[in-house]
Amino acid sequence: MKPIISASECASESAGPRPPVLLDVRWQLGGPHGLPDYEAGHIPGAVFVDLDAELAGPAGSGGRHPLPDPERFGAVMRRAGVCRDTPVVVYDGGQGWAAARAWWLLRWTGHSDVRVLDGGLAAWEGELSTETPTPAEGDFRPVPGALPLLDADGAAALARSGLLLDARAAERYRGDVEPIDRVGGHIPGAVSAPTSENTGGDGRFLPADVLAARFKELGTDGAPEVGVYCGSGVSGAHEVLALAVAGIPAALYAGSWSEWSADDSRPVAKGPDPQ
Repeated sequence: MKPIISASECASESAGPRPPVLLDVRWQLGGPHGLPDYEAGHIPGAVFVDLDAELAGPAGSGGRHPLPDPERFGAVMRRAGVCRDTPVVVYDGGQGWAAARAWWLLRWTGHSDVRVLDGGLAAWEGELSTETPTPAEGDFRPVPGALPLLDADGAAALARSGLLLDARAAERYRGDVEPIDRVGGHIPGAVSAPTSENTGGDGRFLPADVLAARFKELGTDGAPEVGVYCGSGVSGAHEVLALAVAGIPAALYAGSWSEWSADDSRPVAKGPDPQ
């Protein structure tokens, strides 16, 4: 199954006999809360999910967006009407990062039928609704482990033995600037691969063959394993999604740079080269 769905396909399936559960995950790093935008207009039937409060645990030594407690995440998904055998479509405002985080969490915890709306709400051409739905309670029970997950030590090892991609902006990878975390730079051995280069100006993913060529140039061919990290595990999920579109499985280092850089015993590389 493709991990993304077009707006026209989503509209068709929503009107069909087996409509997907729709999750609205509008969110901006450091920006206003997404709930007012949701209340002002969303795809009919979509349930709002709060990334900071419901798709992440409390910030701390595990990073700014550590993984949520699986049981609590499961309760959020059931409240949204998610069942183990019904399709789910996730969307955000168009950047795709937040939707990819929800996609990754659902896939990691065992849901097999989850897709991201390509281009987000901006791609939707249908009517919007201001009604807040009250779906029937779902039956989804998370079973973590269906997708590969890295911790800090695993990310360090993968940077030496395989290919570890850094999904942040290139200037943060180089250490030229660091607007959020304690120190700038990257995990030694990681390769710069900004997730912004996986999409076009409309926020839609580039074609699968174009993405595959990009990742091949970055070193996926011949790498025994591929991993991704970012600032706090959100845009990294978007890069894992882009890799999935290209047919390349990849692990996510969920703690990412916010966890790595918080420990001053861990090495930091700077400059444009991996080492």
